[in-house]
Amino acid sequence: MVDLRQARRRARSVLALAALLACGEAAAAESFDDSGFRALFDGSRLAGWHVSALTTHSAASGQRSGGFWTVEDGAIVGTQDLPGNGGILVSDESFGDLELALEARVDFGVDSGIFLRSTEAGAAYQILVDYYPGGSIGGLYGEALPGDLYIRSFAFLDAPDRIRPLDASPYPAPIAPADWPRFWRSDGWNEVRARITGNPPRVTTWVNGVRFLDYQDDRRRLPDRGAIALQVHGGGDHRNQLVRYRNIRVKPLD
Repeated sequence: MVDLRQARRRARSVLALAALLACGEAAAAESFDDSGFRALFDGSRLAGWHVSALTTHSAASGQRSGGFWTVEDGAIVGTQDLPGNGGILVSDESFGDLELALEARVDFGVDSGIFLRSTEAGAAYQILVDYYPGGSIGGLYGEALPGDLYIRSFAFLDAPDRIRPLDASPYPAPIAPADWPRFWRSDGWNEVRARITGNPPRVTTWVNGVRFLDYQDDRRRLPDRGAIALQVHGGGDHRNQLVRYRNIRVKPLD
């Protein structure tokens, strides 16, 4: 006769092993099909992009300049042009379903983001590049959208190499705090990748090849098509701190 307690212990062991394997798979870097991508930034000019000062980030001291954007060392570089005055850099082209990949290097203490299906006023599905204590990377925020869309799996502590998983998140942090300093290049470039399809859209994000989010929205919050935009957040005084993006490429999926 089978000992029920022993059988239950075995069952729990099998479930625990399955959970560990699932976590290992979630934290593993994925491989991608990079065919079909094209450059959205040529590394030398801001051709194909324009600044929008129509967002709430561009209202400091009555200014509507949208921040300061330039190209340096093959990267788009953005910063506040006046204390508290930011904005967005918007692609001239609009997109529907797409996959976007780029490399980001942001000074710690700065709030940035990658906007998908953005309007000129900055209403968008924002991929978080909130690089400051309490911020997060690879999550999703409904920038100027109806509802309270805000999903993230971890928060930075007082330094870019220290994170705290958020237990209440529907998406567990795929990287453990002890592994974060090896995973995240705090003084270098990191790849952020995002895919958006359908409407209501499904949004998937990856950081350095690891999936951080796979979210299916339950409502239409925006039209089927919109621009890609890069953000310099308003507020505070971050004129001497920079956001940098390079190797920006897009694959239309529709």
